[in-house]
Amino acid sequence: MAKTTARAGSSMRGYWWKILLGGVVLWILTIYVTVQTSNTNLVPTIILLGSFLVPFVVVLYVGARQEGILSPVRLFSAFFIGGILGVLGASLLEAEIGSSLVLFVLVGFIEEFIKLCVLVVAACGIAKRTAGLGAALGAVVGAGFAAFESAGYAFNAALGQNSINLGSLVGTEVLRAGLSPVGHVLWTAILGAALFSMRRSGRPVLRLVLTFIGMALLHSMWDLLGPVSSFLALLLTGTFHFEITNGYLPRSVAPEVASISQIFYYTGMLIMSLIGINWLRVVLRHWRRNEKALAGQAEEQPRPAPGIPR
Repeated sequence: MAKTTARAGSSMRGYWWKILLGGVVLWILTIYVTVQTSNTNLVPTIILLGSFLVPFVVVLYVGARQEGILSPVRLFSAFFIGGILGVLGASLLEAEIGSSLVLFVLVGFIEEFIKLCVLVVAACGIAKRTAGLGAALGAVVGAGFAAFESAGYAFNAALGQNSINLGSLVGTEVLRAGLSPVGHVLWTAILGAALFSMRRSGRPVLRLVLTFIGMALLHSMWDLLGPVSSFLALLLTGTFHFEITNGYLPRSVAPEVASISQIFYYTGMLIMSLIGINWLRVVLRHWRRNEKALAGQAEEQPRPAPGIPR
């Protein structure tokens, strides 16, 4: 019986990548049929598949690794309900900011605060908490937020002047699908690890607040990469007669300027992704170190001699 259970568990652990590959094939097939038939009824299918595939695979991956600890009901509630409430709350709070540099800075704080609130609610009822478990649940909440947000970006990208811009839609979905694991998923996983570490760390509230500020700043810097990269490209090439609109260079800009801007953009993304990954590693390592220290202290405590009542 034990061998059967172990084999079932190992097969479930490898199930996520099969869903990922199958979903990619279906997404490409849907794009191909849409192009061949010009059937715009398939556009919502492209949006949903492209926006939800990678985040949903994150849920499957977490569910396989936390099987028996995080129930499917909790996982899918955190993903769908958390994702919807997250984008709704963020939209309401961001509506009053306006379009300015302040928007890029405050959006990071608003969205990370909303996800942290959703994470706190999703964690209710979990008695035995570890940093790894918090990171797993946080990743699911972040995946839900990323999925619904990406669907909105994909929809806006598809809106052309007189027709649906399928190329822009596909490009947006590919970019956001590839970056979501090191974006919302990673940031909320770090928040979850810090939240679940509160009982076993010194100054727990301060650690959580500092982690939240760090994630919000990392999120804001990620959002600022577009305009900063564009500005640096213009500055480096001595091109001063172009204006940056909504963080992007106009299409009439010289190709070399656009190429330099893209280099800055993707380099910045790589650097911040590495910062986030190492941040999560530090939080998990700190938790394991505390656990070992507490276990060592428990072993060093003197035990009562046999036969002597306490």
